[in-house]
Amino acid sequence: MNRFFLGTPDGDRPSVGVQAAVLGVSGLLVAMTVFAWWGGRAAGPLLVVDVVAGVLSWVLTPLTLRRSVVVTGVLTVLAAVSPAATPPATIGALQVAWRRRFPVAIAVAAAGVVAHAVQGLWRPGGEMPYGWWLVLMTVGYGALLGWGAWAQARAALVRSLRERARRAEAEQGRRVAEARMLERRRIAWEMHDVLAHRLSLLATFAGAMEYRPDASPEKLSHAAGVVRDGVHQALEELRDVISLLRDDDPKDGDGDRPQPVLADVPRLVEESRGAGTEVLLREAVDVPAEAPPAVARTAYRVVQEGLTNARKHAVGQLVRVDLRGGPGAGLEIDVRNALAAEFAAPGWSGGAGLVGLTERVHLAGGRLDHETVDGEFRLHASIPWPA
Repeated sequence: MNRFFLGTPDGDRPSVGVQAAVLGVSGLLVAMTVFAWWGGRAAGPLLVVDVVAGVLSWVLTPLTLRRSVVVTGVLTVLAAVSPAATPPATIGALQVAWRRRFPVAIAVAAAGVVAHAVQGLWRPGGEMPYGWWLVLMTVGYGALLGWGAWAQARAALVRSLRERARRAEAEQGRRVAEARMLERRRIAWEMHDVLAHRLSLLATFAGAMEYRPDASPEKLSHAAGVVRDGVHQALEELRDVISLLRDDDPKDGDGDRPQPVLADVPRLVEESRGAGTEVLLREAVDVPAEAPPAVARTAYRVVQEGLTNARKHAVGQLVRVDLRGGPGAGLEIDVRNALAAEFAAPGWSGGAGLVGLTERVHLAGGRLDHETVDGEFRLHASIPWPA
């Protein structure tokens, strides 16, 4: 019913179906009014007036869907002349009450009451006293005002809910896009950390094979085997990372692969020692097996980045790795090494990997500091470890 009588805002072209429905309902009401009025009376000159007013108001009724105030004004004038125009005039008043501001709707309703007061004076009908006729018209137009105001409020609520739903959907889409971007960034950090460590080991062994051609066949064979295994592992890790980057809905950055834990740090150190880097590891961690995955993984990457930078920028220098902490106390990681002459100038801050590592530690709730002091590069991380 609301769809037929409340149509579309002023100036919009209503659909053909809505116009046809309004025209049909209006014509039925006009015909019923004329028959009810003249059913017990003899035909007279006023019958022609009612028929003309009824047909004219019936034709004008669909126009209230586009120009509610003007057309309703014309229908209100016709209602003062003939009761046949009462149904279209009330339909027009309802259109104004829904489409226009409340003061305008009150003015149109007041005009409708006045028009029907005039109609009641010179076209009294039935046995209803004139006073009750005015009360009936006033209550009727008041109901039309209430219906229109309710329809306005409902339409505004629906628009608001639709807008909120649209914004919520857009916000959800934005959050999903940001989550995917952050996940891919994390994967890129993983790629840098893992491949940089692996490739630096390969470069070390390849350099040894190049500059020590006089080494024994056993050592050369061992170095070649390490290079071969390292290349194979690097290719496997690169393939895993690329497969994750191609996934439209990345879940975990490492898929089903085992995550590094604190117990893997000694193995990491042994790999660097095998590549010729002298590493001194001091580990004083309480219950390392109980470290949360995020803490263990972040600590592993910090040590890995420190050893990788040492192989790149501190060839032949001692690297000191210190891990300490436990549940409730947090985890402290300190990696130090002297720098080669070309990197010993104050202010050297390492490569781009430290930028991603800093962000990784921040995401874990910790803090990462790196500085060069007296020709020594110091990398320190503090990572919270809940009790």
